[in-house]
Amino acid sequence: MVTLNQNQRYFFSSSFLIFNFLTLIAKPISSFSLQGFNGDQNPNFNSDFTLLGDAQIANEGNFVNLTSPSSGPTSSGQIVYKKPFKFVDSKSSKPIISFSSDFTFTITPGNGDGIAFVIFPGGGEDELSQVFDRGYFGVSDNIDRKFVAVEYDTRKDDNVGDLNGNHVGVDVGSFVSSDNTDVSSIGLLLNGGVPLKSWIDYEASSKRLEIRLGESESERPIQPLISFPIDLSKMWGDKEILVGISSSSVDSRQVSSLSSWSFRVRSIPRSLHSEPLNPEEAHLGEQQPIQRKKSSFLTVLGALIFATGCGTLVAFVALFVWVVLFGRHSNVVPELPMTPMDFKYEKVNVTVDNAFDDSTN
Repeated sequence: MVTLNQNQRYFFSSSFLIFNFLTLIAKPISSFSLQGFNGDQNPNFNSDFTLLGDAQIANEGNFVNLTSPSSGPTSSGQIVYKKPFKFVDSKSSKPIISFSSDFTFTITPGNGDGIAFVIFPGGGEDELSQVFDRGYFGVSDNIDRKFVAVEYDTRKDDNVGDLNGNHVGVDVGSFVSSDNTDVSSIGLLLNGGVPLKSWIDYEASSKRLEIRLGESESERPIQPLISFPIDLSKMWGDKEILVGISSSSVDSRQVSSLSSWSFRVRSIPRSLHSEPLNPEEAHLGEQQPIQRKKSSFLTVLGALIFATGCGTLVAFVALFVWVVLFGRHSNVVPELPMTPMDFKYEKVNVTVDNAFDDSTN
Protein backbone atom coordinates (compact mmCIF):
# COMPACT_ATOMS: atom_id res chain seq x y z
CA MET A 1 0.00 0.00 0.00
CA VAL A 2 1.16 3.54 -0.74
CA THR A 3 1.63 5.74 2.32
CA LEU A 4 1.49 9.51 2.20
CA ASN A 5 3.16 12.04 4.42
CA GLN A 6 1.19 14.88 5.97
CA ASN A 7 1.98 17.43 3.24
CA GLN A 8 0.92 15.00 0.50
CA ARG A 9 -2.35 14.28 2.29
CA TYR A 10 -3.07 18.01 2.57
CA PHE A 11 -2.25 18.47 -1.14
CA PHE A 12 -4.53 15.69 -2.36
CA SER A 13 -7.32 16.73 0.01
CA SER A 14 -7.18 20.30 -1.28
CA SER A 15 -7.02 19.14 -4.90
CA PHE A 16 -9.97 16.82 -4.29
CA LEU A 17 -12.08 19.69 -2.87
CA ILE A 18 -11.22 22.07 -5.71
CA PHE A 19 -11.78 19.39 -8.36
CA ASN A 20 -15.20 18.53 -6.94
CA PHE A 21 -16.11 22.23 -6.57
CA LEU A 22 -15.46 22.73 -10.28
CA THR A 23 -17.53 19.64 -11.01
CA LEU A 24 -20.48 20.93 -8.98
CA ILE A 25 -20.70 24.30 -10.70
CA ALA A 26 -20.32 22.84 -14.21
CA LYS A 27 -23.52 22.52 -16.22
CA PRO A 28 -24.56 18.98 -17.25
CA ILE A 29 -25.46 18.73 -20.94
CA SER A 30 -25.58 14.97 -21.49
CA SER A 31 -25.48 11.92 -19.26
CA PHE A 32 -26.50 8.29 -18.88
CA SER A 33 -26.36 5.67 -16.16
CA LEU A 34 -26.57 2.00 -17.06
CA GLN A 35 -27.39 -0.48 -14.31
CA GLY A 36 -28.77 -2.95 -16.84
CA PHE A 37 -28.11 -3.66 -20.49
CA ASN A 38 -31.35 -4.40 -22.27
CA GLY A 39 -34.46 -2.60 -23.44
CA ASP A 40 -36.54 -3.70 -20.46
CA GLN A 41 -34.23 -2.00 -17.94
CA ASN A 42 -33.18 0.89 -20.19
CA PRO A 43 -35.74 1.88 -22.85
CA ASN A 44 -33.13 3.90 -24.79
CA PHE A 45 -30.43 1.24 -24.69
CA ASN A 46 -30.92 -0.03 -28.24
CA SER A 47 -31.05 3.47 -29.74
CA ASP A 48 -28.20 5.03 -27.72
CA PHE A 49 -25.72 2.12 -27.55
CA THR A 50 -24.28 -0.44 -29.89
CA LEU A 51 -22.54 -3.77 -29.19
CA LEU A 52 -19.75 -4.80 -31.52
CA GLY A 53 -17.70 -7.94 -32.09
CA ASP A 54 -18.24 -10.69 -29.55
CA ALA A 55 -19.94 -8.43 -27.01
CA GLN A 56 -23.29 -9.81 -25.87
CA ILE A 57 -25.82 -9.28 -23.10
CA ALA A 58 -25.65 -11.95 -20.38
CA ASN A 59 -27.40 -12.94 -17.15
CA GLU A 60 -30.77 -11.50 -18.22
CA GLY A 61 -29.33 -8.09 -18.93
CA ASN A 62 -27.28 -7.67 -15.75
CA PHE A 63 -23.95 -7.89 -17.62
CA VAL A 64 -22.36 -7.30 -20.95
CA ASN A 65 -19.67 -9.87 -21.69
CA LEU A 66 -17.19 -8.09 -23.95
CA THR A 67 -15.22 -11.26 -24.73
CA SER A 68 -16.30 -14.87 -25.05
CA PRO A 69 -14.15 -18.04 -24.77
CA SER A 70 -16.48 -19.82 -27.20
CA SER A 71 -15.43 -17.47 -29.99
CA GLY A 72 -12.04 -19.16 -30.29
CA PRO A 73 -8.56 -18.34 -29.03
CA THR A 74 -8.98 -14.68 -29.97
CA SER A 75 -12.04 -12.70 -28.89
CA SER A 76 -12.85 -9.00 -28.81
CA GLY A 77 -15.92 -6.90 -28.21
CA GLN A 78 -17.07 -3.36 -27.49
CA ILE A 79 -19.94 -1.27 -26.18
CA VAL A 80 -20.12 2.25 -27.66
CA TYR A 81 -22.25 5.27 -26.73
CA LYS A 82 -23.51 6.49 -30.10
CA LYS A 83 -24.21 10.13 -29.21
CA PRO A 84 -21.18 12.29 -30.14
CA PHE A 85 -20.04 15.46 -28.37
CA LYS A 86 -17.38 18.12 -28.89
CA PHE A 87 -14.67 19.41 -26.59
CA VAL A 88 -14.53 22.83 -28.29
CA ASP A 89 -17.25 25.34 -29.06
CA SER A 90 -17.28 25.72 -32.86
CA LYS A 91 -18.17 29.44 -32.66
CA SER A 92 -15.75 30.63 -29.99
CA SER A 93 -13.05 27.91 -30.39
CA LYS A 94 -12.92 27.66 -26.59
CA PRO A 95 -12.79 24.42 -24.58
CA ILE A 96 -16.25 23.89 -23.16
CA ILE A 97 -16.48 20.22 -22.24
CA SER A 98 -15.50 18.25 -19.17
CA PHE A 99 -16.63 14.70 -18.45
CA SER A 100 -16.86 12.13 -15.68
CA SER A 101 -17.35 8.41 -16.08
CA ASP A 102 -17.43 5.43 -13.76
CA PHE A 103 -17.96 1.77 -14.53
CA THR A 104 -17.87 -1.57 -12.74
CA PHE A 105 -16.09 -4.46 -14.42
CA THR A 106 -14.89 -7.99 -13.79
CA ILE A 107 -11.96 -9.74 -15.48
CA THR A 108 -11.54 -13.47 -14.97
CA PRO A 109 -8.05 -14.98 -14.44
CA GLY A 110 -5.90 -15.25 -17.53
CA ASN A 111 -3.38 -13.22 -19.50
CA GLY A 112 -5.72 -11.45 -21.92
CA ASP A 113 -5.40 -7.77 -22.68
CA GLY A 114 -8.03 -6.71 -20.13
CA ILE A 115 -10.27 -3.74 -20.94
CA ALA A 116 -9.88 -0.14 -22.11
CA PHE A 117 -11.99 3.02 -21.92
CA VAL A 118 -11.53 4.61 -25.35
CA ILE A 119 -12.17 8.20 -26.52
CA PHE A 120 -11.93 8.65 -30.28
CA PRO A 121 -13.12 10.91 -33.13
CA GLY A 122 -16.12 9.65 -35.07
CA GLY A 123 -19.58 10.68 -36.00
CA GLY A 124 -21.50 7.55 -36.92
CA GLU A 125 -21.87 3.77 -36.68
CA ASP A 126 -20.43 3.25 -40.14
CA GLU A 127 -17.02 4.42 -38.96
CA LEU A 128 -16.86 2.06 -35.98
CA SER A 129 -15.63 -0.84 -38.08
CA GLN A 130 -12.53 1.23 -38.79
CA VAL A 131 -11.96 1.78 -35.07
CA PHE A 132 -12.42 -1.67 -33.57
CA ASP A 133 -11.17 -5.12 -34.58
CA ARG A 134 -8.92 -7.68 -32.89
CA GLY A 135 -5.95 -5.44 -32.15
CA TYR A 136 -4.77 -4.34 -28.69
CA PHE A 137 -7.84 -4.17 -26.42
CA GLY A 138 -9.96 -4.74 -29.52
CA VAL A 139 -8.85 -1.45 -31.11
CA SER A 140 -7.81 -1.45 -34.77
CA ASP A 141 -4.23 -0.73 -35.78
CA ASN A 142 -5.69 1.51 -38.51
CA ILE A 143 -7.46 3.84 -36.08
CA ASP A 144 -6.84 7.56 -36.33
CA ARG A 145 -3.85 8.08 -34.07
CA LYS A 146 -5.70 10.87 -32.28
CA PHE A 147 -7.29 8.60 -29.71
CA VAL A 148 -6.99 8.40 -25.93
CA ALA A 149 -7.46 5.20 -23.95
CA VAL A 150 -7.31 4.28 -20.30
CA GLU A 151 -6.15 0.67 -20.22
CA TYR A 152 -6.63 -1.88 -17.44
CA ASP A 153 -3.98 -4.29 -18.63
CA THR A 154 -3.62 -7.88 -17.41
CA ARG A 155 -0.86 -8.97 -19.79
CA LYS A 156 2.75 -7.85 -19.90
CA ASP A 157 3.60 -7.12 -23.52
CA ASP A 158 7.20 -6.08 -24.07
CA ASN A 159 6.35 -4.86 -27.59
CA VAL A 160 4.60 -1.85 -26.09
CA GLY A 161 6.79 -1.55 -22.99
CA ASP A 162 4.21 -2.77 -20.48
CA LEU A 163 5.06 -2.28 -16.82
CA ASN A 164 3.71 -5.69 -15.77
CA GLY A 165 0.56 -7.78 -16.06
CA ASN A 166 -1.40 -5.74 -13.51
CA HIS A 167 -1.33 -2.05 -14.36
CA VAL A 168 -3.42 0.94 -15.42
CA GLY A 169 -2.09 3.17 -18.17
CA VAL A 170 -2.99 6.25 -20.22
CA ASP A 171 -2.46 5.80 -23.96
CA VAL A 172 -2.36 8.78 -26.34
CA GLY A 173 -2.36 7.80 -30.00
CA SER A 174 -0.45 4.60 -29.22
CA PHE A 175 -0.66 1.67 -26.83
CA VAL A 176 2.79 2.53 -25.57
CA SER A 177 1.49 4.15 -22.40
CA SER A 178 2.29 7.80 -21.74
CA ASP A 179 1.77 7.14 -18.02
CA ASN A 180 1.09 3.97 -16.03
CA THR A 181 0.83 2.71 -12.45
CA ASP A 182 1.14 -0.73 -10.89
CA VAL A 183 -2.27 -1.67 -9.48
CA SER A 184 -0.56 -3.86 -6.89
CA SER A 185 0.50 -0.61 -5.18
CA ILE A 186 -3.09 -0.20 -3.94
CA GLY A 187 -3.54 -3.88 -3.13
CA LEU A 188 -5.74 -4.82 -6.11
CA LEU A 189 -5.59 -7.47 -8.84
CA LEU A 190 -7.26 -6.65 -12.15
CA ASN A 191 -7.89 -10.22 -13.26
CA GLY A 192 -8.81 -11.65 -9.88
CA GLY A 193 -12.38 -12.37 -10.96
CA VAL A 194 -13.87 -9.86 -8.47
CA PRO A 195 -15.83 -6.70 -9.41
CA LEU A 196 -13.76 -3.51 -9.50
CA LYS A 197 -14.87 0.07 -10.07
CA SER A 198 -13.01 2.85 -11.85
CA TRP A 199 -13.64 6.61 -11.97
CA ILE A 200 -12.33 8.69 -14.89
CA ASP A 201 -12.58 12.50 -14.82
CA TYR A 202 -11.44 15.17 -17.25
CA GLU A 203 -11.66 18.82 -16.19
CA ALA A 204 -11.39 21.27 -19.11
CA SER A 205 -10.33 24.21 -16.93
CA SER A 206 -7.36 22.35 -15.39
CA LYS A 207 -6.66 20.20 -18.50
CA ARG A 208 -6.08 17.11 -16.40
CA LEU A 209 -7.24 13.50 -16.70
CA GLU A 210 -7.61 11.65 -13.39
CA ILE A 211 -8.11 7.90 -12.96
CA ARG A 212 -9.17 6.23 -9.72
CA LEU A 213 -9.69 2.54 -8.96
CA GLY A 214 -11.18 0.59 -6.09
CA GLU A 215 -13.33 -2.37 -5.17
CA SER A 216 -16.88 -2.22 -6.53
CA GLU A 217 -18.50 -1.33 -3.19
CA SER A 218 -15.79 1.07 -2.01
CA GLU A 219 -16.02 4.85 -1.77
CA ARG A 220 -14.47 7.01 -4.46
CA PRO A 221 -10.76 7.38 -3.53
CA ILE A 222 -9.49 10.86 -2.77
CA GLN A 223 -6.07 10.22 -4.26
CA PRO A 224 -6.08 9.46 -8.02
CA LEU A 225 -4.11 6.47 -9.20
CA ILE A 226 -3.01 8.55 -12.20
CA SER A 227 -3.23 12.30 -12.73
CA PHE A 228 -2.23 13.02 -16.31
CA PRO A 229 -1.95 16.52 -17.86
CA ILE A 230 -3.53 16.66 -21.33
CA ASP A 231 -5.48 19.21 -23.36
CA LEU A 232 -8.17 17.25 -25.21
CA SER A 233 -9.53 20.41 -26.82
CA LYS A 234 -6.26 20.89 -28.75
CA MET A 235 -6.14 17.23 -29.66
CA TRP A 236 -9.50 17.13 -31.46
CA GLY A 237 -10.63 20.73 -31.87
CA ASP A 238 -14.32 20.86 -32.80
CA LYS A 239 -14.48 17.28 -34.14
CA GLU A 240 -17.25 15.01 -32.93
CA ILE A 241 -16.06 12.52 -30.28
CA LEU A 242 -17.38 9.13 -29.18
CA VAL A 243 -16.62 6.98 -26.14
CA GLY A 244 -16.67 3.23 -25.67
CA ILE A 245 -15.36 0.37 -23.55
CA SER A 246 -13.44 -2.32 -25.40
CA SER A 247 -11.75 -5.62 -24.57
CA SER A 248 -9.79 -8.39 -26.26
CA SER A 249 -8.45 -11.76 -25.23
CA VAL A 250 -5.68 -13.27 -27.32
CA ASP A 251 -4.77 -16.93 -26.78
CA SER A 252 -6.66 -16.88 -23.49
CA ARG A 253 -10.07 -17.85 -22.13
CA GLN A 254 -10.22 -14.65 -20.12
CA VAL A 255 -13.68 -13.03 -19.99
CA SER A 256 -14.17 -9.30 -19.40
CA SER A 257 -17.62 -8.21 -18.20
CA LEU A 258 -19.28 -4.87 -17.58
CA SER A 259 -22.01 -4.59 -14.92
CA SER A 260 -22.57 -0.79 -14.82
CA TRP A 261 -21.49 2.31 -16.71
CA SER A 262 -22.23 5.98 -16.06
CA PHE A 263 -21.09 8.91 -18.16
CA ARG A 264 -21.68 12.63 -17.74
CA VAL A 265 -20.69 15.40 -20.13
CA ARG A 266 -20.89 18.95 -18.83
CA SER A 267 -19.96 22.42 -19.99
CA ILE A 268 -17.76 24.64 -17.87
CA PRO A 269 -18.97 28.18 -17.00
CA ARG A 270 -17.39 30.97 -19.03
CA SER A 271 -16.34 32.63 -15.77
CA LEU A 272 -13.70 29.91 -15.36
CA HIS A 273 -11.98 30.72 -18.67
CA SER A 274 -8.71 32.62 -18.42
CA GLU A 275 -9.31 34.24 -21.83
CA PRO A 276 -11.47 37.38 -22.04
CA LEU A 277 -15.05 37.04 -23.23
CA ASN A 278 -15.94 37.65 -26.85
CA PRO A 279 -16.59 41.43 -27.21
CA GLU A 280 -19.70 40.77 -29.32
CA GLU A 281 -21.09 38.54 -26.59
CA ALA A 282 -20.32 41.20 -23.99
CA HIS A 283 -22.13 43.78 -26.11
CA LEU A 284 -25.21 41.56 -26.20
CA GLY A 285 -24.99 40.77 -22.51
CA GLU A 286 -27.91 43.02 -21.61
CA GLN A 287 -30.15 41.07 -23.97
CA GLN A 288 -29.42 37.69 -22.40
CA PRO A 289 -32.27 35.90 -20.61
CA ILE A 290 -32.79 36.40 -16.89
CA GLN A 291 -32.05 32.73 -16.33
CA ARG A 292 -28.43 33.22 -17.45
CA LYS A 293 -28.03 36.13 -15.00
CA LYS A 294 -29.30 33.90 -12.20
CA SER A 295 -26.84 31.21 -13.21
CA SER A 296 -23.96 33.71 -13.09
CA PHE A 297 -25.12 34.90 -9.67
CA LEU A 298 -25.18 31.33 -8.35
CA THR A 299 -21.70 30.73 -9.75
CA VAL A 300 -20.33 33.83 -7.99
CA LEU A 301 -22.17 32.90 -4.78
CA GLY A 302 -20.73 29.41 -4.89
CA ALA A 303 -17.22 30.81 -5.37
CA LEU A 304 -17.69 33.22 -2.43
CA ILE A 305 -18.90 30.39 -0.18
CA PHE A 306 -15.95 28.27 -1.18
CA ALA A 307 -13.48 31.12 -0.56
CA THR A 308 -15.07 31.87 2.83
CA GLY A 309 -14.77 28.23 3.83
CA CYS A 310 -11.09 28.17 2.84
CA GLY A 311 -10.44 31.38 4.80
CA THR A 312 -12.15 29.98 7.88
CA LEU A 313 -10.07 26.81 7.63
CA VAL A 314 -6.82 28.80 7.35
CA ALA A 315 -7.77 30.94 10.36
CA PHE A 316 -8.58 27.83 12.40
CA VAL A 317 -5.25 26.23 11.53
CA ALA A 318 -3.38 29.43 12.42
CA LEU A 319 -5.18 29.65 15.76
CA PHE A 320 -4.43 26.00 16.48
CA VAL A 321 -0.71 26.49 15.72
CA TRP A 322 -0.59 29.59 17.96
CA VAL A 323 -2.19 27.70 20.85
CA VAL A 324 0.23 24.77 20.45
CA LEU A 325 3.33 26.96 20.28
CA PHE A 326 2.48 29.72 22.75
CA GLY A 327 -0.61 28.76 24.71
CA ARG A 328 1.15 26.22 26.91
CA HIS A 329 3.38 28.89 28.54
CA SER A 330 1.91 30.27 31.81
CA ASN A 331 1.50 33.96 32.30
CA VAL A 332 3.92 35.42 34.92
CA VAL A 333 3.45 38.88 36.31
CA PRO A 334 6.77 40.66 35.89
CA GLU A 335 8.44 42.05 39.03
CA LEU A 336 8.86 45.81 39.15
CA PRO A 337 12.42 46.99 39.58
CA MET A 338 13.29 48.21 43.11
CA THR A 339 15.12 51.51 42.78
CA PRO A 340 15.87 53.94 45.65
CA MET A 341 13.88 57.17 45.78
CA ASP A 342 15.00 60.51 47.25
CA PHE A 343 12.73 62.59 49.51
CA LYS A 344 13.29 66.35 49.94
CA TYR A 345 12.73 67.98 53.30
CA GLU A 346 12.16 71.77 53.65
CA LYS A 347 12.28 73.91 56.78
CA VAL A 348 9.05 75.81 57.52
CA ASN A 349 9.16 79.01 59.65
CA VAL A 350 6.07 79.73 61.78
CA THR A 351 5.47 83.33 63.01
CA VAL A 352 3.03 84.01 65.88
CA ASP A 353 1.35 87.39 65.97
CA ASN A 354 1.27 88.72 69.61
CA ALA A 355 -1.08 91.55 68.89
CA PHE A 356 -4.08 89.60 70.06
CA ASP A 357 -2.51 88.83 73.42
CA ASP A 358 -1.66 92.52 74.11
CA SER A 359 -5.22 93.66 73.49
CA THR A 360 -6.64 91.29 76.06
CA ASN A 361 -4.40 92.63 78.77
